[in-house]
Amino acid sequence: MSTRPHIVLPWTVRRTRLPLLALRCVDCRSGLASTGDGKFRVNANGKLLDVWLLVACVSCDRTSKITVHDRVPVRYVDPILLEGYFGNSSALVARVLLDPLIARRNRFALEWDSCWELLAPSPPESPWPVQVSVIFDDPVPLRPERLIAQGLGISRGEIARRVKIDIPLNRRTHRDFSFVLL
Repeated sequence: MSTRPHIVLPWTVRRTRLPLLALRCVDCRSGLASTGDGKFRVNANGKLLDVWLLVACVSCDRTSKITVHDRVPVRYVDPILLEGYFGNSSALVARVLLDPLIARRNRFALEWDSCWELLAPSPPESPWPVQVSVIFDDPVPLRPERLIAQGLGISRGEIARRVKIDIPLNRRTHRDFSFVLL
């Protein structure tokens, strides 16, 4: 590497909207669902509480439920969370959707296509090399190769020649990383 100091450019990956859910509809067999308005359903049976997030099929608009809490004693649920469930808090909807444990338990994945944006200043014409620091505001899984191509407007072949990076270019990541553009 060069001994010259690098110019450090900050790039930020930000979620623009909630992702769709890859979840099979029982009526039309479509594979995508949306949270729509982000509504919770809370049901109390005695001192036990059930909480679901309602999602709708994007094709037929059939409503399905994502289990958030199942038969949990009311005293174990944080009162602030409970108030958020009753108030259909949009921040709580995002928190539930992005929780990997809830996704695994309910067997859905998130479809991040067209749900994110890259905030990146244009690279300077000179001097080279330039170090770019990529920061993820939300856990958007992206291939670094795609992100770099979009941010710099260069081809994958040129990325292989001009980019020095410590992580695999073709494996998805949602963790912060940095690279050097030669």
